[in-house]
Amino acid sequence: MQFGKQYHAKSYDVIVVGAGHAGCEAALAAARLGNKTLLMTISLDMVAFMPCNPSIGGPAKGIVVREIDALGGQMGKNIDKTYVQMRMLNTGKGPAVRALRAQADKHRYSLEMKHTLEKQPNLTLRQGIVDDLIVEDGQIKGVITNTGARYGAKAVVLTTGTAARGKIIIGELMYSSGPNNTQAAMELSKNLEKLGFELKRFKTGTPPRVDGTTIDYAKTEEQPGDEKPNHFSFMTPDEAYLAPQDQLSCWLTYTNEKTHRVIRDNLDRAPMFTGVIEGVGPRYCPSIEDKLVRFADKERHQLFIEPEGKTTDEYYIQGLSTSLPEEIQQEMVHSIAGLENAEMMRPGYAIEYDVVSPYQLRPTLETKLIKGLYTAGQTNGTSGYEEAAGQGLIAGINAGRHALGLEEIVLKRSDAYIGVMIDDLVTKGTNEPYRLLTSRAEYRLILRHDNADLRLTELGHELGLVNQEQYAAFEAKKAAILAEQQRLESIRIKPNPAVDAYLQAHNDNPLKDGVLASDFLRRPYVSYADLSQFIPSAPTPLDSRVIEQIEIQYKYEGYIKKAYEKVEKLKRMEAKKIPVNIDYSAIEGLATEAQQKLTKIQPTTLAQAGRISGVNPADLSILAVYIEQGKIAKVIK
Repeated sequence: MQFGKQYHAKSYDVIVVGAGHAGCEAALAAARLGNKTLLMTISLDMVAFMPCNPSIGGPAKGIVVREIDALGGQMGKNIDKTYVQMRMLNTGKGPAVRALRAQADKHRYSLEMKHTLEKQPNLTLRQGIVDDLIVEDGQIKGVITNTGARYGAKAVVLTTGTAARGKIIIGELMYSSGPNNTQAAMELSKNLEKLGFELKRFKTGTPPRVDGTTIDYAKTEEQPGDEKPNHFSFMTPDEAYLAPQDQLSCWLTYTNEKTHRVIRDNLDRAPMFTGVIEGVGPRYCPSIEDKLVRFADKERHQLFIEPEGKTTDEYYIQGLSTSLPEEIQQEMVHSIAGLENAEMMRPGYAIEYDVVSPYQLRPTLETKLIKGLYTAGQTNGTSGYEEAAGQGLIAGINAGRHALGLEEIVLKRSDAYIGVMIDDLVTKGTNEPYRLLTSRAEYRLILRHDNADLRLTELGHELGLVNQEQYAAFEAKKAAILAEQQRLESIRIKPNPAVDAYLQAHNDNPLKDGVLASDFLRRPYVSYADLSQFIPSAPTPLDSRVIEQIEIQYKYEGYIKKAYEKVEKLKRMEAKKIPVNIDYSAIEGLATEAQQKLTKIQPTTLAQAGRISGVNPADLSILAVYIEQGKIAKVIK
């Protein structure tokens, strides 16, 4: 390891290494809690950069962005200022799977986040490469940069992303690099291994970018943004929404047999299949050559041509991620409808990088090996800007509270998608880049995008991250929902020709007697707007988000109630804490596999222990008996 001459630079309460989406949220959270914070990044030109698709949100991911906002984080506010298109997905389905997605102006997004960091009190933003950690007696004490600067700290958060021993691969070409041809961080991984951490090698990739002025849009299908206003941040007013004519469209096209033939004819030069790529790639965002092999029966695959911003003609071909040689990529692009004459501005590439096996983390995202050291984002084996930002926020909160001597927080699976993700990582680990999906959340009916503020704003305010303006708006929304519910439960709709005609138009029977307005709204086809025809107007006009919440709470009341009953059972299991440093091999009756898995994961509650693969109900019962009867004290190391 080659350092510059070492010198003591400065001391901070919290140091965050890496200024991607995880690092930005971590640094802002720590600083907003009152900690003197340093955010160190390899390149100040890459703050909150989007080296992959220039978008925020989507299924599950969009809900995470709302949760970040409700807790006082920045991502939602930032994308609301810099998007070029906004769409609500899955509108034909139930509220549990609806999700907002925004196409970002990626350069404006990066600059806006950098400016936010620069303006934040208690936060210093600095360019540099961290090569080593200072650890004394199992406690983090700071970091050392490649120039020899020693920075002291009470807590450190590592968010190194794909820069950790990063290697870019394009066909036969391979070289050390971080994302987008930035410098790689080559030494920190060696230091982590020396400290005893288990690292894995993962891989991700990007597609070619093309010049938008050379696309034949007439051969593609336009995908415009929504007309109805929507936002990621609960604080963004509807008036700030871009009119449809001011948004940029995406464009849909497809691969075809010619595309597939080009790929098949060159699989012998595809690093995915020649053994060049060692890292494990993302299952839910595979390269086009991987898709072709895995789904050989498919005649075509969707491709979305996405703008990268208002001040560039560069377009991203979503769905065409590849590491094939550059000349093959050009041939592949030219085989696609609308792209026959497209000029490729950048080739696609694969990038391999190091991750910390997440079973080595506590639910707070503190490492088990070193006190005060936290990791977040792709460092923990996840994929996606949103997953990274959600982890970064929690790691930053807990690093900040650790530095202040306060108790750390843990989000449960029933609290947030962020809680689901972190629990999955620390309990089950991951053998591939982890992506959040709605199917991963057993309580998804109560973890919706529309109620993230009702679930988490109170906690964000208690922590000191939600300011008074945001909290006052939250309180006003709660009060408006309650007042309107009480009003609807006091108004009775009586049979009359207008009501009967409406019911008959929806193939329903006329009213025989009066019915409460709240019960009328519970009917599947009745919207709040429809209901308003038959009852007096509310004393004060209601915000669209209040109306949305009222409709959902009434229409899905029975399902939501059942979900909360399951949550109560979970809470009882979560309340049964497991002491640290247990010698599971000393507990009689536990299966060998259960002993090994429990020792490796070190669950903090019985509920978490029950989610570990290899721990069966009988093992859980034995562990519960030991805890309840006080026998656990005998098996603590």
